[in-house]
Amino acid sequence: MLIRPATLVDLNACLTLNADSQTDHVWQMEQREENHTIAIRFQPVRLPRVMYVAYPRQRDDLFACWENGATILVATSEPGTERGTDGVSRLDVSKRLQDRKEPESAPVLGYCQLDPLSWQQTGWITHLIVNRPFRRRGLGTALLKAGIAWGRDKGLSRLMVAVQTKNYPALSFFQKRRFSFCGFNDHYFVNMDIAVFFTLKI
Repeated sequence: MLIRPATLVDLNACLTLNADSQTDHVWQMEQREENHTIAIRFQPVRLPRVMYVAYPRQRDDLFACWENGATILVATSEPGTERGTDGVSRLDVSKRLQDRKEPESAPVLGYCQLDPLSWQQTGWITHLIVNRPFRRRGLGTALLKAGIAWGRDKGLSRLMVAVQTKNYPALSFFQKRRFSFCGFNDHYFVNMDIAVFFTLKI
């Protein structure tokens, strides 16, 4: 497998990937107000049955984001020459960001969109999607590692991501990779799902 910057040809393939998930746990939010004090608590709760979770973000603007300079990295089935410790081959992302219109043809298995906020020295992980048949094979971790390398190359100090409280697999994924909880917004997504924010110093 190979992680590389997306080309224009890749973007249509990115939009066809299945971004939905399934879970048997959620993060339940409890809010209490007493004596001028507001206490918020999140705790994992097991569901009585597996729940289907629709992806909460719009992806129609992927082309516009790409044209406006957003970094989109793709995981493909191309053979690579450099193999990381996770078993996934990668190229030097910073070297290939300069030529984003290079024709590529291998199937896209997942992608990560990264948007820098230079004044905060922060990079936002706007999308991190692996097509369902290829999950649990290290692709998400490889995309994240490439995103960390991108952030360091940009001189950023941290990455941030917003995750649905319903998306327990994604919550577990980022916690296992040393992201720390740093806040929430109960009206963040268009579908009104609660978002919890995680950050990682890079």
